[in-house]
Amino acid sequence: MKIYYDDDAQIDIIKNMKVSIIGYGSQGHAHANNLKDSGVDITIGLREGSASWQKAEDAGLNVTSVSNSVKNADLVMILAPDEFQEGIYENQIKPNLKKNAILGFAHGFNIHFKKIIPQDGNSVIMIAPKGPGHTVRSTYVNGGGVPSLIAIFEDSTDGEFSAKEIALSYAKANGGTRAGVLETTFKEETETDLFGEQAVLCGGITALIKAGYETLVEAGYSPEMAYFECLHETKLITDLIQEGGIANMHYSISNTAEYGDYLSGPKVITDDTKKAMKKILENIQTGNFANEFLDDCRQSNDGSGGPFMKNNRQSTLNHPIEKVGKELRSKMKFLNSEKLVDKDKN
Repeated sequence: MKIYYDDDAQIDIIKNMKVSIIGYGSQGHAHANNLKDSGVDITIGLREGSASWQKAEDAGLNVTSVSNSVKNADLVMILAPDEFQEGIYENQIKPNLKKNAILGFAHGFNIHFKKIIPQDGNSVIMIAPKGPGHTVRSTYVNGGGVPSLIAIFEDSTDGEFSAKEIALSYAKANGGTRAGVLETTFKEETETDLFGEQAVLCGGITALIKAGYETLVEAGYSPEMAYFECLHETKLITDLIQEGGIANMHYSISNTAEYGDYLSGPKVITDDTKKAMKKILENIQTGNFANEFLDDCRQSNDGSGGPFMKNNRQSTLNHPIEKVGKELRSKMKFLNSEKLVDKDKN
């Protein structure tokens, strides 16, 4: 698989286009500020009364309504939450979109599951950094970049540059080609991304952390020790894995820890676990997860998720590991000095 770097992309392509970024959340603020710093003509499109409006203006960005931001745009990058994209597209983007404008996404969800049906004449591309928006921004500011994916769903370009060349140019302006860009498809990105989030990176690891914490506390160990052993040290281990793979992590840890890994890991992640993972993947592939998620969201119009999301979010906040973790983290000055997430700014 070819990996594209800075020399493979022409940044002047995107610098000669008018780009509208819809949304100013985690990914939106990162893309917008990275592209602005790269010299791209950026307009932010937000709903009237959006809490992000002032944040974007404070960052020196031009902000207007979604409808206005789209009218003259050559590329419209839709970075609003997945559950809102269909409504925004149908009501505000589609009626105002130029015939030959390009639709961009950072996740294939709404295109792959046919929640958004693009019009004839509009190219559809994806530029998907493989990391949270706050990391995309902080890495760019520090001179690096986050590895990214590009995908072409529809190439209706009739000008000098292809949809792929435009996607690579955008990725370069966003810092992606500093780290490397891979080409994929909307289907592959969507299904693997959802699976990774649910089975491993978010759902898997948080369930494992809470179960480990509960096991130690129930056995009489202090909550503080359980926190350190089951949550705090996850970053130390995942950093080693990200840097050089699982074998690299094994090289760095003690022989005792490595032996325990081989002995006990398969007892925690069993054949039944893998069977459950396959069911999770099937639920994603069939579109059932997408429909379940959107159905839950439709039961609430406040933008914070539906009943299932809110109930589980509150359950997480009430978990004892959150209380002890908050107390311990408040005493760790090194954690408070350079936070990736500042809710007042991003």
